[in-house]
Amino acid sequence: MSGLNPYEGFLTGRPAVEILGATAAQIELLLEAMGARRAAMKPAPEKWSAAEIVSHLADCELVFGYRMRQTLAEDAHVIQPFDQDKWAVQYGGIAAGQALEVFRALREWNLPLIRRAMPAAAGLRVTHPERGELTLGVLVETQAGHDLNHLAQLQRIAAAGRPTAL
Repeated sequence: MSGLNPYEGFLTGRPAVEILGATAAQIELLLEAMGARRAAMKPAPEKWSAAEIVSHLADCELVFGYRMRQTLAEDAHVIQPFDQDKWAVQYGGIAAGQALEVFRALREWNLPLIRRAMPAAAGLRVTHPERGELTLGVLVETQAGHDLNHLAQLQRIAAAGRPTAL
């Protein structure tokens, strides 16, 4: 099943559950470092603001949670893809802190499910229309890699606002 996780390179051998458990606190620290005003600003016209990134993470946490539950409950479940850019149209005006609250609540709901299910259910199969057959384990690893990808984006936004040393 290797290669089916587009974010696999972000994991660098770290356990997915460890990454998932740390993400909300890392987002909180990064948002504090940049402040609400900067979190609302787009780093470039075609890029998402930090607030939009966190809103996207909250949406994805909802989707990943649903996908995992369907994988655990149904044989041969077929995942419903979504267009993240169309979903992102709705992010305008959502404060980063509000998005973080939603993300944290959903993650705190999903983590116990993941911990109970893994590793025993890691091999349960699910089909993604664009990626083919996956397993619950790959879904969890994809979720963790997705977190790391967006944490890196948030880190770049936070770093861009720091004064440089002379």
